[in-house]
Amino acid sequence: MKNRYSKGAHVSEARFREVIRFFAADLPSLTAAELTGLNYRTVHRIYSLMRERLVEMTFQEMQPFAGDIEVDESYFGARRVRGKRGRGAGGKIPILGLHKRGDRVFVSVVKNCSKQELMAILKGHVLSSSDVYTDGWKAYDGLVTNGYQHHRVHHHKNQFARGKNHVNGIESFWSFAKHRLLKLRSIRKEKFLIHLKECEWRWNHRHRKIYPILLKHLRQYPLSTT
Repeated sequence: MKNRYSKGAHVSEARFREVIRFFAADLPSLTAAELTGLNYRTVHRIYSLMRERLVEMTFQEMQPFAGDIEVDESYFGARRVRGKRGRGAGGKIPILGLHKRGDRVFVSVVKNCSKQELMAILKGHVLSSSDVYTDGWKAYDGLVTNGYQHHRVHHHKNQFARGKNHVNGIESFWSFAKHRLLKLRSIRKEKFLIHLKECEWRWNHRHRKIYPILLKHLRQYPLSTT
């Protein structure tokens, strides 16, 4: 059974395209299985392979950011412990996010929100002389000495936007990602990064038709489902 989009597939090309269409529409794999009449395990495997492929695509498409860049951290995972929030939340996964205004985001899991961790990612993904917008977290001290134009908004002083001084763009992404991941209910820890990078890719292509993009990519680099 020949399939241009999948090597070794035991699914017809027409059915495979249906699965990809439902994946592009962000429908759950169980729903896609019911609509296509395919076995749930088969659809779930295709979905998993597509998520791994999206991770590859995010890194292939990544270019250093320049211009107006928002930087912020967020925490994903278990509910906060004993009322602690933000950087004091226990049992959560810290994520650093970069947002090039009017364009795209890049997210990375970090060990912690220390200056050393954050600066290493910034210097690797944001060109010097860029205008960087952050909140008042002390780990961002030193951005100027690293060649950036640094602008702060102090949330603890109830500052959330002062003209161009804000991080509203990356905070919109956090809201999108958390809402989307919440719908998936429980995600195994070892699979979290794949789902997070899928959120990144979907956000970066939110104004485009995802289905034809995926089909074009799969024609060039078919999935191996054997």
